[in-house]
Amino acid sequence: MDFGNYRPCVGIMLLNRDGLVFIGRRRLKRQGDRARGSHEWQMPQGGIDAGEEPYQAALRELLEETNVSSASFLAEAPEWLSYDLPQEFAKKSWKGRYQGQCQKWFAMRFEGHDSEINIDTPAGGQKPEFDAWRWEPMSHLSNLIVPFKRPVYEKVVESFKHLSEKV
Repeated sequence: MDFGNYRPCVGIMLLNRDGLVFIGRRRLKRQGDRARGSHEWQMPQGGIDAGEEPYQAALRELLEETNVSSASFLAEAPEWLSYDLPQEFAKKSWKGRYQGQCQKWFAMRFEGHDSEINIDTPAGGQKPEFDAWRWEPMSHLSNLIVPFKRPVYEKVVESFKHLSEKV
């Protein structure tokens, strides 16, 4: 698939047994960034490495950002979803190579205990992405993400809303 000026990426909606979704608060890069208010929460996501299949990338990203390995496949969104970065971010992010991201989303069931989640020192030796996390109802997600990603989150929620029931 040709992604053009979009970075190929995956996103993961991790649902617990109560049908709530894992969200993490993006770690500050600069002290003044906290001014974003309530729009700093997101689901795990990340780039697809060369030669990597999207689902394998999703498992890797989930482990690298949350330390979660106790997750089972529930569903795959039917289409790739993309968003454009605002101009002020596009020039700084990924050295200006991409205008946004094109994402394949997966829903997974968290089969472990909350103590498995470790955002401070997750597996894989990556820098932590999040500085806080919580479980949130799926219906709240679109209001917690930065506005330029909101249409993608609305489509993800629409694709996976049937999974929000308690099991």
